[in-house]
Amino acid sequence: MNKVINVYCDESCHLENDHIPVMVLGAVWCPADKTLGISDSLRSIKIRHGLKPEFETKWTKVSPSKIDFYLEIVNFFFDNVDLHFRALIVPDKSKLVHEAFQQTHDVWYYKMYFDMLKVILEPEVCYRIYLDIKDTQGGAKVAKLREVLCNNIYDFSREIIERIQLVQSREVEILQLADLLIGAVGYVNRGLEGSPAKIELIELMKHRSGYCLNRTTLLRENKLNLLIWHASEGQE
Repeated sequence: MNKVINVYCDESCHLENDHIPVMVLGAVWCPADKTLGISDSLRSIKIRHGLKPEFETKWTKVSPSKIDFYLEIVNFFFDNVDLHFRALIVPDKSKLVHEAFQQTHDVWYYKMYFDMLKVILEPEVCYRIYLDIKDTQGGAKVAKLREVLCNNIYDFSREIIERIQLVQSREVEILQLADLLIGAVGYVNRGLEGSPAKIELIELMKHRSGYCLNRTTLLRENKLNLLIWHASEGQE
């Protein structure tokens, strides 16, 4: 039986005309048989900091009053050998010229998702991919993403990508962790500095990872892996 990996994906500022230049796609992944234990540990951290187990960990909720909680969440990620994170950062969507490549923004978006995930995928492993529900177009998005991923890795029998499923982030602890890490990477790459609590969290991530969070890491970096994607590298 193939090893099974759960992959939890989220995104930030992915819409074409949202007037925010930086887009981030990211994923946290771990062995499927470790998911329950990791989720229980994340809920225990919430309780230890006086939060309800159902409190939703989110980048937008990082504040001075909860900074100790969020610092512990980040340390938990770096201390747990089963958790891994990768993000693809597009520094400036305004530089995209989709017409030159006979594609729409949506088609390009799926290509970027593949570029983000392809480093994670291995041919002898089975993957279950979970995405946060964003809007009513989720079903079509999931079907198209699975088609793109499977075709690009020649998984025509759908044995490597076992499933891609929409879930509610408030119900999935590891997806909440993905939101937090993606938010931090996006904050750095947008050059924002307005929140001292968020800056403190980012400094911890920089210290624990050894990376500045705004440069591409080595391709084989297995803990915190980043790709800064530039339009000049092509959109095909």
